[in-house]
Amino acid sequence: MVPLLPFFMSALTAEAAALWRARALCWVLTRREIAARYAGTALGVAWAYVQPLLTIAAYYLVFDVVFAMRLGDGAPTRAVGAYLIVGMLPWMAFCDAVTRAMSSLVDAGGVLQKNALPPMLFPARAVLASGVVYAPLLLLLVVTYAGQHHFSAALLALPALLVLQWLLCTLWGAALAVLAAALRDTVQIIGFALSIGIFLSPVLFPMQMFPADWRWVLWLNPMTAWVSGYQSVLLQGAWPDWPVWAAAVIWLLLGAALLDLVLRRSRDQLIDWL
Repeated sequence: MVPLLPFFMSALTAEAAALWRARALCWVLTRREIAARYAGTALGVAWAYVQPLLTIAAYYLVFDVVFAMRLGDGAPTRAVGAYLIVGMLPWMAFCDAVTRAMSSLVDAGGVLQKNALPPMLFPARAVLASGVVYAPLLLLLVVTYAGQHHFSAALLALPALLVLQWLLCTLWGAALAVLAAALRDTVQIIGFALSIGIFLSPVLFPMQMFPADWRWVLWLNPMTAWVSGYQSVLLQGAWPDWPVWAAAVIWLLLGAALLDLVLRRSRDQLIDWL
């Protein structure tokens, strides 16, 4: 069975190698994309950071300062605003990266038809651009929350969670980008799934508040593993439990398998679809 693995992932391996060879171009395109998003504005690239910061500041002011709302027993923390920020920021990063990556091939159709570039260059660029914005904000949470548990050694798990989330967004974003090129309805379907997916995750409420017989449904959302991991590290100063890592690995393997499949099936048709 082991010899079958290289063949099974042959398309993904080839695209990864091509992307690595074009890594310098990928970084140049990433910087240009970030600059282009906010071209003509007074604050420029600063808007990329201002918008998420204002959102999480609103959560803190409304739920922790104005209403002083508290969660019940069993929650990772009692403060509602503090709880929401730790889950909402990774969710925003995930949605932004996947949504932009999913539309990247369709948006770059004209460029790919005229230039022999690796198609996966564009989903990777979109995810990397999103990571440049959100990774510093997620690391900023360490400064805000780590003092609550005296800078626990569990903070060492945070870089691993960030890298694995970037890999998750890259694999699934690239796979969805190919599917969106073949069927434009993919963008609408995934957009709807993301809009309701937040309610099927521990972002808005602790997992303990979900009916026990239906908690397995939460694990159908890939971000449940990551949000639970961030909550354990930042709110409790504890290492994420083994189900968090197991679920993360499963979602990464599923994303890799799906991306390899769609790459092999679309090898001769992708440019025509664009």
